Amino acid sequence: MERRTFLTATSATALAATLPALAQSAPTKKRRVAVLGHTGRGNFGHGMDTVWLKVPNTEIVAVSDGNQDALEKQMVKLDVEQGFTGYRDLLDKTKPEFVTVCPRHPDQHAAMALAAIEAGVKGVYVEKPFCRSPKEADQLVAACEKHGAKIAIAHRNRYHPVLQVIDQMIAEGKLGRLLEIRGRGKGDRRGGGEDLWVLGTHVMNLMNYFGGAPKTCSAVMLQDGKPVTKADVYNGAEALGPLAANEIHARYEMSGGVIGFFDSIANDDAKNAGFGLQLIGSQGTVNIQCDLNPVAHFWPGNPFQPNLKPQPWVPITTAGVGKPETQPKLITNIHNHVVPVQELIAACDTPDREPLCDVYQGRTTIEMVTGVFESHIHGKTVNFPLEQRENPLDIW
Repeated sequence: MERRTFLTATSATALAATLPALAQSAPTKKRRVAVLGHTGRGNFGHGMDTVWLKVPNTEIVAVSDGNQDALEKQMVKLDVEQGFTGYRDLLDKTKPEFVTVCPRHPDQHAAMALAAIEAGVKGVYVEKPFCRSPKEADQLVAACEKHGAKIAIAHRNRYHPVLQVIDQMIAEGKLGRLLEIRGRGKGDRRGGGEDLWVLGTHVMNLMNYFGGAPKTCSAVMLQDGKPVTKADVYNGAEALGPLAANEIHARYEMSGGVIGFFDSIANDDAKNAGFGLQLIGSQGTVNIQCDLNPVAHFWPGNPFQPNLKPQPWVPITTAGVGKPETQPKLITNIHNHVVPVQELIAACDTPDREPLCDVYQGRTTIEMVTGVFESHIHGKTVNFPLEQRENPLDIW
């Protein structure tokens, strides 16, 4: 398998090497930022609002909160004087350069991001899940291309330099031949469709990174061990739209020549430890656990050959396999979104460069999710890009 299989575009890979410098440096001019959220409808995400207080030479000029009663508290929290209940009013009156779309619930993501781009914003940082259908993702791609704006998605693990360490391990043959990529959600009470949307998109983004673009998807959705039917579809939590299944098994053929799998079973008793993915090779396995520190471990040896000698999982850090982490501040600034938003600013200031986790990757994650629904409904393998651009559960 070619080394290119495991690398993103050359420009993105080169940029990843500059992340430590990005995390410690600041833009040369003050940038105007607005924060869009909605208390009671996804709130302000996982630190998506306060990240800008940690980024030098940026200024939060306004915040919007569709909940009038909560707006004043949010203004105090962010130390801003301008607050709006309508995000369109905010965009029209304050003219920010960058915007964060904060709600954890994705039902307003597309509308907020589109309004920001059409108002002249250069960069938008969006909480995951990115949006709710390939159609919405298409609209955001088209808007970015028309207006020259850029979107970055808050899949924080995508910005971690350890990914490039793993790239090098694969290139040097440390894993032998890569045989498969195996991902899992958290497998808690949300296991199945909800887990696929809320946490599985993190995994899909990493699968896309290591495996290349998806080519096909074949999947089965189960409810209490039985194939999901139209009668099992319900209106999902967190404004996810129609949902179904408390167990999902999906198989992806990736353009890099490897097969990727995603599984999620409600209450699987794994205590969230499976959340992430494994790169399983003939001579070693890399285990990536999303959002943890260290984020990855290496197990050397043939995973299919019994070995009487115990083999420990060895941490992988930015310094290499089994080496102490030398950049703890950088890791903190990835977890608290500082590196991703700094990287977004840098991408907006650089012609012909997209953010590391850009709008196109965001669209891919959404297609990988809805491809599961499409495959199950029709009982066949589906090809990417999907012909059906709506959420298949919406029109079943």
